Amino acid sequence: MGCIKKIFKAIFVALAIIGFISIGGKDWIMDTVIPFFANKQQSTLEKAQKVGDFSQINEEFTIEKASGMFGYNGVLAEHKASGQKMIVVDDHKKPIFTKEDITSGDIEEKLKSSLGKIKYQSIGLENFEVTKHGSMYTYGQTVPYARFNAKISRFPVGSMSGIIAVASTKSGENRILVSVNEKSKYSQLLSDEFFRKIK
Repeated sequence: MGCIKKIFKAIFVALAIIGFISIGGKDWIMDTVIPFFANKQQSTLEKAQKVGDFSQINEEFTIEKASGMFGYNGVLAEHKASGQKMIVVDDHKKPIFTKEDITSGDIEEKLKSSLGKIKYQSIGLENFEVTKHGSMYTYGQTVPYARFNAKISRFPVGSMSGIIAVASTKSGENRILVSVNEKSKYSQLLSDEFFRKIK
């Protein structure tokens, strides 16, 4: 008896779909639903323009989110194939880091104190260790970065590796640049490729 009920449900659903399409449902979806999602992506790109010019980034990268929080504007991008995340934060109103902080030895303490100021933080940073200093090209200039390994609590992936850097725009505003991935999957080449295209 249960098998016959399932067959009737399947037939009913198929007839409902055919009826929806025959009365113009496909046109309605194409005219209403598809543009809604396209406008959402366009809105994300417009918000991202407040932080930088992302128009030249490679198509391997997608802008996932562009929003403001706690007085900071930020952009989250992802390299789809590897899952590596790139974050650009506009901190011109409330500076968090400077280029000098990145090159100095106290970046670890500065980062921990900054995260400690965020009330009700959803993630915790543990075992933060700077492993290397280097430089990369972004926003039309060469900027220093600090490569790090860290364990992130209350996060699905525990051990992370990445970089943190600070760049200045032409108007003198700071941008914090972060790129992270699972410890074994992090690629500096992807970070260089993404950040080099931002202006």
